[in-house]
Amino acid sequence: MQIIRTKQELRQAISALKANGKSIGFVPTMGALHPGHISLIDIAKSKADAVVSSIFVNPAQFAPHEDFDKYPRTEQSDLARLEISGVSIAYLPNKAEIYPENFSTQISMGNIGKILEGVSRPHFFDGVALVVTKLFMQVMPDIAIFGEKDYQQLTVIKKLVRELDIPVEVIGAPILREEDGLAMSSRNVYLGSEARKISSNLYKVLNIIKEKLIAGEDVKQTLLWGETELLKAGFEQVDYLTLCNAETLETTEDLQEPVRLLATVRISGIRLLDNIAIIL
Repeated sequence: MQIIRTKQELRQAISALKANGKSIGFVPTMGALHPGHISLIDIAKSKADAVVSSIFVNPAQFAPHEDFDKYPRTEQSDLARLEISGVSIAYLPNKAEIYPENFSTQISMGNIGKILEGVSRPHFFDGVALVVTKLFMQVMPDIAIFGEKDYQQLTVIKKLVRELDIPVEVIGAPILREEDGLAMSSRNVYLGSEARKISSNLYKVLNIIKEKLIAGEDVKQTLLWGETELLKAGFEQVDYLTLCNAETLETTEDLQEPVRLLATVRISGIRLLDNIAIIL
């Protein structure tokens, strides 16, 4: 595995791979890797000849009050995981490689970046779109894999690629879960033992809601029931619990169209995201 830290060296390595007819799969990460990340790499390996995985904690998607400085950074163990997983290139740029001095370009994703997660984090998806665009331009992959756990992010990136005509196929990967159903996330390490026990109830409640909706129960009443159940389970706050069109993320009550049930809750100061597809 090559460890590359500059875009100039990266471009040389990518050019050499493409000169040999190799297709490129890309898995961008912010580090603190867990088996969910490795599952994305496995998908990339199955669909491309060589895999590039980046580690870059993107300051553009953190607000001043958020946990940029506290975000876990575990470079050595991350590199060991990447090598074992069969990555061809580990790309670890510093801030100057992504945002050089006097960098001022911005990307606005419009309404899709202002709903759901965007209500409490209005800066977030514009920052994601910017760094993903930069990384796509540096890596020039044929395919890129993003997890469905961050479903709104996946939808935003698909929209970005489509509207800017970026020649990358974006593929969503299924959520990898712990044995009790909790979606794997780098932030799970912040959960104490009691909060960790409570957190498993998020996936359980989402599945009960799914069963109720498939059985024909009223959407609004079922979502209200679900919010009450989450609070009873011990979550401190439900930021949202919403049924959305799977492509536009607009709220809907029509289960005849592709829909996704999305939720974000808070416990011990940690925000947990999860979602499930609902198919009649």
